[in-house]
Amino acid sequence: MKYRHLFFDLDHTLWDFETNAKETLSEIYLSNALIEKGITDFDQFFERYSHHNERLWDRYTKGFIKQEELRWKRMWLAMLDFKLADEPLARSMSVEFLEGLPTRKNLFPYTIEILTYLREKNYRMHLVTNGFEKVQHHKLQNASLHSFFEEVITSEASNSLKPHKEIFDYAIMKTGADLTESIMIGDNLDADIQGGINAGMDTIFVNHLNIEPHIQATYTIYHLKELENIL
Repeated sequence: MKYRHLFFDLDHTLWDFETNAKETLSEIYLSNALIEKGITDFDQFFERYSHHNERLWDRYTKGFIKQEELRWKRMWLAMLDFKLADEPLARSMSVEFLEGLPTRKNLFPYTIEILTYLREKNYRMHLVTNGFEKVQHHKLQNASLHSFFEEVITSEASNSLKPHKEIFDYAIMKTGADLTESIMIGDNLDADIQGGINAGMDTIFVNHLNIEPHIQATYTIYHLKELENIL
């Protein structure tokens, strides 16, 4: 085998963040009666939340904001788009969201099958994620993914974020892997693929959304089953 250590991203690669976030936010929308507060269209509210979440995650990844600001401001800014300026509500909804989100179990098609296939081929599998430590471990437990991974490297534990080289250096140290036998697998070109390149790893871009890549990975796949053609 050319590779021995497989480093996976979690959100948007294996764990279907979009579907899980929408389910969670839908329940919060109803339980907090947002329709009575002027937010009459849940789909529009989710679109605004997703927009602000993506923008704030980008700022968080680049070191411009702290974790706590990301957590509540994405909710607050989405509410402001509907002229609802209620910071205490935004903060309480943020707590509800982070409690409910990790209980969701939606995965991308073939996730369990491909991880089982790779485990049976004796690959050593790990996660490298910018997600929050406690939240990510809860996701893994509830989605029955935890047993597949030897090490879970988070930005909190490593004190770094993808695409910075330091989080990958920490992952290599923690797993005892060698760069020449390691490959990074993820959906985010800027974090996962550029990060893997920065660290000196080969990379696999999981192009679930069929976008035109602006960074060239070693391999590109469009469905997780295609990993069988590489590994």
